[in-house]
Amino acid sequence: MIWTIPNTLTILRLLAAPGVAIMFLYFHRPWADWFALTLFIGAAITDWFDGYLARLWKQESRFGAMLDPIADKAMVVIAIMVITGYSGMNPWLILPATVILFREVFVSGLREYLGGKGPILKVTQLAKWKTTAQMVAIAVLFLGTGLEHQEGIMRQGLTVQEYSDLVSQGLADPIRSCGARGCSSYATLVGLVLIWIAAALTFVTGWEYFRKSLPYLRDGQ
Repeated sequence: MIWTIPNTLTILRLLAAPGVAIMFLYFHRPWADWFALTLFIGAAITDWFDGYLARLWKQESRFGAMLDPIADKAMVVIAIMVITGYSGMNPWLILPATVILFREVFVSGLREYLGGKGPILKVTQLAKWKTTAQMVAIAVLFLGTGLEHQEGIMRQGLTVQEYSDLVSQGLADPIRSCGARGCSSYATLVGLVLIWIAAALTFVTGWEYFRKSLPYLRDGQ
């Protein structure tokens, strides 16, 4: 492997993937949420820069082409695992998360099985948009989990409904000027919409890869 800047950025993104989960091991919430969000966004930005710089400086390599999708998948899978755990296993999140995780494992298995015929499953433009949608959705969901925990501290043990009643009675101030519901509910709602969009793109690209691989999955091929 040549230690070019694009390859180094890809390796740093791969190392950042487990770092997202480690934030919750060494820091208390909501600081863990904010550090994980910052680390995830920083790593996501390198996903654009490493490819751009590799093409600009003509430093594209087989190592980078191999490691780049692995780093992307590691980031998405680990982040989704963390978010689903801290979101209370929200079924509206579990379903799109399942679609995303299933597709990533399925396509990786297809590529491994096809071996030398792997180029037929090369990354498409829609797959790149899929990855972007996943990362944006995950970032917004991290924002939602962090705000939810912070708002829980501010409510001092009251439920959302109890706090809303106090706000409506003028006995408590709306949290962070987002109304009685608080900012976390809006961030989470936007994140859920985005993750469903990402899941739809994920399903479409997975089906496209499966369709392309069908001729090579028949006996005698």
